[in-house]
Amino acid sequence: MKIYKTNEIKNIALLGSKGSGKTTLAESMLYECGVIKRRGTIDAGNTVCDYFPVEKEYGYSVFSTVFYAEFLGKKLNVIDCPGADDFVGNAITALNVTDTGVIVINGQYGVEVGTQNIFRTAASINKPVIFAINQLDGEKADYDNVLEQMKEIFGSKVVPIQYPLQCGPGFNAMIDVLLMKKYSWGPDGGVPTIEDIPAEEMDRAMELHKALVEAAAENDETLMEKFFEEEHLTEDEMRMGIRKGLIDRSIYPVFCVSAAKDMGVRRMMEFLGNVVPFVEEMPAPVDTAGDPVEPKADGPLSIFMFKTTVEPHIGEVSYFKVMSGTLRAGADLDNITRGSKERFAQIFCVCGQIKQPVDALEAGDIGAAVKLKDARTGNTLDEKGCDIEFDFIKYPAPKYQRAVRPVTESDAEKLNSILTRMHEEDPTWVIEQSKELRQTILSGQGEFHLRTLKWRVENNDKMPIIFEEPRIPYRETITKAARADYRHKKQSGGAGQFGEVHLIVEPYTEGMSVPDTYKFGNQEFKINVRDTQEIPLAWGGKLVVCNSIVGGAIDARFIPAIVKGLMDRMEQGPLTGSYARDVRVIIYDGKMHPVDSNEISFRLAGRNAFSEAFRNAGPKVLEPVYDVEVMVPGDVMGDVMSDLQGRRAIIMGMHSENGFEIIDAKVPLKEMASYSTALSSITGGRSSFTMKFASYELVPGDVQDKLLKEYAEKNAEE
Repeated sequence: MKIYKTNEIKNIALLGSKGSGKTTLAESMLYECGVIKRRGTIDAGNTVCDYFPVEKEYGYSVFSTVFYAEFLGKKLNVIDCPGADDFVGNAITALNVTDTGVIVINGQYGVEVGTQNIFRTAASINKPVIFAINQLDGEKADYDNVLEQMKEIFGSKVVPIQYPLQCGPGFNAMIDVLLMKKYSWGPDGGVPTIEDIPAEEMDRAMELHKALVEAAAENDETLMEKFFEEEHLTEDEMRMGIRKGLIDRSIYPVFCVSAAKDMGVRRMMEFLGNVVPFVEEMPAPVDTAGDPVEPKADGPLSIFMFKTTVEPHIGEVSYFKVMSGTLRAGADLDNITRGSKERFAQIFCVCGQIKQPVDALEAGDIGAAVKLKDARTGNTLDEKGCDIEFDFIKYPAPKYQRAVRPVTESDAEKLNSILTRMHEEDPTWVIEQSKELRQTILSGQGEFHLRTLKWRVENNDKMPIIFEEPRIPYRETITKAARADYRHKKQSGGAGQFGEVHLIVEPYTEGMSVPDTYKFGNQEFKINVRDTQEIPLAWGGKLVVCNSIVGGAIDARFIPAIVKGLMDRMEQGPLTGSYARDVRVIIYDGKMHPVDSNEISFRLAGRNAFSEAFRNAGPKVLEPVYDVEVMVPGDVMGDVMSDLQGRRAIIMGMHSENGFEIIDAKVPLKEMASYSTALSSITGGRSSFTMKFASYELVPGDVQDKLLKEYAEKNAEE
């Protein structure tokens, strides 16, 4: 295989909602380029892009797949991405390492929530977008309705390049208003018949052609002047104008295809090869120092690892983009991210599971290496003397959590190793060993996302695992002041233990002052603070400890031991065993023994005095509450609202956006455990949501009573 120059390389992400037909389109693209001799199908399980066992089991894409096509003297690197919202991390990665997104839309269903989410991602990182309306041969296909919907949602920048003469099972012809030709196909698709536009279609074709010419001319002053003078541009001038419009995101061209019948695919690929931007024409990526890194073949060598997989019969495969310089087989590189070294004994161009060895890859190209010892997803590797580093891919916060454990307890360490490897393959799988919850928490984008991981662990690694609902990280606090004292005394021959602590607890808010006097019942307690410790808590909030001991009742050397006792109870609250927060403790009196007092005595006395005072101080349980944004079609909004209210949600607002309804709500984390599945069920998979931690709020009284009862029963069993 020849070494392609940077100005001969185009990188494309194939995107779209689940069921839009991306993998089938990829098959037709590969067939048209001569990479494969026969097109595979999803049903037969023999496509180039869906080759993992789990993908064949489920019948649709789970991983992004890299393939290349040599076409019109250029190299097209394409990344076919899963459409399910659960696997959005693949699409985000692909958009970040490619230069143009082709968003495939199902001609039967139009713009779906997933389509909008992908478009938003492309907009956020300023990537050009091309639309391909697929499945125009479907029973419910309606090109005009879909195009109208696209213009309503994405604006006037949506410009048709083609339109079909007929939709539905009879689809076999279309008008191309860029070339001003009619394309038609036989029953098996493939090579089209190209003819002049019929007279009855000429008016519509000319109207759309003029709109396209005007859109192309808008991006270049010279072209605009010519357009005003002649109302015409040559084909090359239109290509130049459209390319500039793509780079500026001022034009979103629309193509028509039937991927299953291989109709319109080659024409779209001609556009990809001739018109979409080359690597060097796009804005240069920026490194962690904020400096642009130009994709120059003679520049310093730097590559970015964007994907890691463990593939059947091969092992670990690492995918990378050459950001600068030229990578040659046998190169030794420094892993800037991990501080290690790596040898690239062989490098490959990739077409699904087929790996083609190459001698070199220039800046902008995409390739792979096998069995690297230490390179991981997100790492930057540079040649000696180069210190470029990249960290430009930002993933969404997780939306679905499960606690995970092996069926066999002795496999816990092995499971942790497997989960770590899984996270390296897909950074949107997040693994946390929660000391607070005493569980391994696995987070992802949805139930199917996590179920896929479970399938792989159980089928590929042969380890049965159990998913459970994760415990909720409640917090405990108090609502009023209270006091208590506790004497710890123990005598068992020899030196004994003695320590007595008197203290006051009260709710703490930032900046509050300490009163001179506290009154409990008929007793008043004068306070004279000698020193104050503010202890920021790792789980949020503070513990503030005021030393108000007078007259040497407790020696200063025992104060740290008392604070340790307080922290024992802050880490395991008296109500439910959850972390406590936002408490001020005033140690105002106590007693000690000249012989028997020691640190452990005062630690125990402080802990027990704190527990008693805490229980008398109007204790409350706090729960984590999240800001949730739900995007839903209008016809199911009522059902979604009812479901949210049943989850103790507080609806904060509603508004419409691009044909969808947006609901903003605050929802307790406890009620979000199964929300991903429920929302999908209610809306037929046509909705999506995001969630972000907002605050800790008091739980309702009935919920607190239930939590206290459960904790008491658990302790009784133990």
